Amino acid sequence: MMQVRGLITTLHADAPCVASSLVPDNLKGMTTIAEGDRVTTMIHGTQIRSVIASVDDYLMNLAIADDTTTLTQKKTGI
Repeated sequence: MMQVRGLITTLHADAPCVASSLVPDNLKGMTTIAEGDRVTTMIHGTQIRSVIASVDDYLMNLAIADDTTTLTQKKTGI
């Protein structure tokens, strides 16, 4: 059986906040952690189409989480 694996690492002003926003939406085969200013998500599965769809959904959620965190920090002056 084929195994498809991927690793996505992104930089954020508040990585723990972004990561905690993403974790509830993680599917089976996804793990998200924050380390310093980085959010890292490991994705694995057995069907490439499912992994690609998961990555696509993840990237949309990531953009929203980052935008929300950035806007909240600007508004509160953090």
